[in-house]
Amino acid sequence: MVNTKVALCGIEMDNPIIPASGTFGFGYEFAELYDINMLGTFSFKGTTREPRFGNPTPRIAEYAGGLLNAVGLQNPGVDAVIATELPKLKQVFHKPVMANVSGFSAAEYAEVCEKLDAQEQVGWLEVNISCPNVHGGGAAFGADPKSAAEVTKAVRAVTKKPIILKLSPTAADIAAVARACEDAGADGVSLINTLPGMRIDLKRRRPLLANTTGGMSGPGMLPLAVRMVYQVYEAVSIPIVGMGGVTTAEDVIELMLAGATAIGVGAANLVEPYACKTIIENLPAVMERYGMENLTEIIGGAHHG
Repeated sequence: MVNTKVALCGIEMDNPIIPASGTFGFGYEFAELYDINMLGTFSFKGTTREPRFGNPTPRIAEYAGGLLNAVGLQNPGVDAVIATELPKLKQVFHKPVMANVSGFSAAEYAEVCEKLDAQEQVGWLEVNISCPNVHGGGAAFGADPKSAAEVTKAVRAVTKKPIILKLSPTAADIAAVARACEDAGADGVSLINTLPGMRIDLKRRRPLLANTTGGMSGPGMLPLAVRMVYQVYEAVSIPIVGMGGVTTAEDVIELMLAGATAIGVGAANLVEPYACKTIIENLPAVMERYGMENLTEIIGGAHHG
């Protein structure tokens, strides 16, 4: 029997699979399709202090390697998440959940995290310092080690829960940003977020997305994710949640060999709602095929020459 269990920041998970924030809502919609307790955990919709209505439509465009999205962090705000979404989730999901937090100042990140810190259901706080399609300071925080550290310190001061900083592939040196987060008290990092992209409507001769640009995700992103996870693994000693273009159990193994402890699955859920269920079901057979007994033992395996 193979062992798919991993521990992320001290919390044991049955497997490393985590539907990524913004692709899985608050979970209960997917619970109508399959038992979401089979997941390692999931990262819920990016949550801000105030309710956000997101960007104008169209918000989604396709490209040969995946999707562009410019949803713009649409969410009901942290108070409504705590009052309404978490109680609904509790009925269908009985594991610690990952709370994804966005903000436009270090103080706002801290305020939202402090409120979520009091919620028993929340196991980890994933702090999104990298969303590329929001007008405001969001993109800047993850681009620079200093501002990334500022947010990390502000959040660290208000919570004892594990904090995982979600990093942007647009950073000039993502390993330096990861190191700055670790030095400022982060328990982990997740990467990569989407990469800003754009499509143009040939008939209208205008951008396809109302927001002009959107975050690129999908299978075309996997080699970039593997490279960045590999780089960051060499730079930090905290665990990495690897994501970007994962669609198969083989992709999971590849990112873990690059250095990831757990794996986020994003766009695949939007294309195929059963994507994570299928990956989890296929994982043991893929492990056996490659002679892997214990997933924990392969983390960073590509680095040991």
